[in-house]
Parts: sequence; structure tokens; C-alpha cells
Amino acid sequence: MAEPGGGPGAPHRPVLLFETVRLLAPERGGLFVDATLGLGGHSEAVLEASPDTRVLGIDRDREALKLAAERLSRFGARFRAAHANHREIARVVREAGEGEASGVLADLGVSSLQFDTVERGFSFRQDAPLDMRMDASGDEETAAELLARLPEEEIARVIYEFGEERRSRRIARWIVERRERGEPIETTGALAELVARAVGHKRGDRIHPATRTFQALRIAVNGELEGLDAFLETAIDLLQTGGRLVVISFQSLEDRVVKRGLRRLAGQCECGPRVPVCSCGARRAVEILTRRPVVPTPEEAEENPRARSAKLRACSKL
Repeated sequence: MAEPGGGPGAPHRPVLLFETVRLLAPERGGLFVDATLGLGGHSEAVLEASPDTRVLGIDRDREALKLAAERLSRFGARFRAAHANHREIARVVREAGEGEASGVLADLGVSSLQFDTVERGFSFRQDAPLDMRMDASGDEETAAELLARLPEEEIARVIYEFGEERRSRRIARWIVERRERGEPIETTGALAELVARAVGHKRGDRIHPATRTFQALRIAVNGELEGLDAFLETAIDLLQTGGRLVVISFQSLEDRVVKRGLRRLAGQCECGPRVPVCSCGARRAVEILTRRPVVPTPEEAEENPRARSAKLRACSKL
């Protein structure tokens, strides 16, 4: 999945495709679980790598599953899909009757399909209902409903913690003041305009002033950071010895969780020298394959602006 940046209608390109396939090593054959299937670009490359590979694709977005299934139909029974959250990977694998996996991929963030579908409300480039749910068929709150319900302090906390927005309190105050006037924020355009007015928008600014606020609300609506640590642990447990885990993230909060999680799984304790017994859960279960995150080449970033913020980390199960 890719973060915003390519503009509406930009063609879907799997991010860091060559590096992902190299680190997953699908030529070994076996089961590969694409925990965030999206439009199926990475899975297609995995299936093409060897006739002995199988892919179980998971996604919370029914429309993405439908399109990916059409794209990968030529592989027949070697590809199967499941409508679920990536955090449910253990259940999905069990119900599919599968055992250990050769590889697991998680390409986190918003998919190209979601970002480019205006009515999904992920982008402030065009006015649309303020939705932001990755599973539009689910019963989660929309971003508009979240802003209509949360108190000012909680809105400020969400924007600060998930968007790393220094002016979160001012933005929250403006949102609540407008809500109290009987004018709730219900569209992407209304929110983008309010944030720009609240914090100021200078011509020539590198990013739109609402970018961090939109990121924060999207993370809150979809619970993107919830259970990410547990997902990493579960994914490793599902791998066979020598199996590979590859995770691509698009914002610093996610990458930080992945970096620390893989370190703990590699046996690096975070408790500190004064703690007599480790309580952080560190265990030597993997070898980290990427001492530094893999990032797009300048050529890929130029061709696919949505790849610019991508960071890939990988490990192999001991």
C-alpha cells in the first residue's frame, strides 16, 4: 500500500517491488501470506517467481480483494484471498488449512485504490465525505463521526500523537468551536480548509498544512498502530525456519514500531541495565536482514511519488 503523493488517477505501482521479492525469496516455493494484499502487485511477483509458490492474500477492503482476485485469477488455485484485518493472520491461515509459511509480507498504509477513490475520503485534493475507513463495508466510525463525538482534548491528543502535529490544540479548538455552532466537519474539503486557516498556509509550503491531521485521523479511524507489535510476533510464529518477514511502512510512527519489534525478536532487550529480569518480551527468534531500512531509489521516487516515504525492514526466522 502506498501513501498519498502520486495524485488522483496515478497508476498503481507496487512499492519497492524488486527489493521485496529479493528479500522474500519466493523462488524457494511454499506458502507466502500477503497480509495487506491491496491490488495484488507484490503477490503477482511472488507467484511469478516460481510455480511452487502459493499466496494467501488478506485485506480488509472488499473492493481491493475483488480487483486483486481478478488480476491473479490466472494463477488458479495457487492464489486464495480472505477478507480480514492483517492482525487476524493466524486465524486466516488456520482456517485456510495451511501450516507454516515460507514468507509473510505486510505493506502497511493506504492503498492506491483507497486513496484514488474520491468518495473514500482519504485525500484533501478533492472534496468528499470525511470517511477514511479502510473497510468501507465495516461498522467502524468514520472520521466525521469521530470528530463529532470526541471532546476537544481527545481530538488534540489524536492529532498530536498520530500526526505529530505541534499545533494540534489549536486545530482541535477550531473543530470543536465549529461543531458547537452547529457546523460539524463532514467533508474532506471542510477539514482541509479549517486546518489551513487554523495554522496558516503559506504559498510555496512543501506540504499542505492538513497533511498531518489527515494522517492522524486515518490512523485513529483504522486503528493502524493497534496490535502491530502482536502482528509481528504472530507472523514470526507462523514462519518455518528460514522463513522471511518483510514489512513496508510509510510513516515514522509505524516504522518505529516495526524497528523496535524486530529488534526485540532478534533478542535485543529494551529493559535497561537496572532491570534484573527482562520484561519487554525480547527473544532470539530472528536474524535481521536489513540493518538499515531499505528505501526507494531516486529513480523509483521520481517515477512513483507515493514511494518516497517508504521504508522496508526484513528478517529471517532462526
